[in-house]
Amino acid sequence: MANRSAKTGAHSAGPQRGPAAAPPPGPAANQIVTWLPYLIVLAGAVTGLFIAWQGTRYAGRGAATVGAALLVAAVARLALPPRYAGLLASRGKAMDVAAFAVFGAAVLAVAASLP
Repeated sequence: MANRSAKTGAHSAGPQRGPAAAPPPGPAANQIVTWLPYLIVLAGAVTGLFIAWQGTRYAGRGAATVGAALLVAAVARLALPPRYAGLLASRGKAMDVAAFAVFGAAVLAVAASLP
């Protein structure tokens, strides 16, 4: 017991890691793959909002772009396994796909009604 430091108590159950300890290696490529579908859909939605922001003349095109991005989200959620769906997965697969598809179709219907 003489080798223990004064800070180590009876409740410690293993080696202590200091602030300089390196984090355990993790698959960084896997994190990129899980963010990629979300970022693609987000870029499409932001692009559509930017197009619609240009004026009433472009509102239909912008709404159509947002609707298409939501439909892409539905297809991505349907095609990808849950571990790669990333932030597109919030509930069950069927619920996510249905929500994205319904919202995408509704936005496309609004875009079709705009001049």
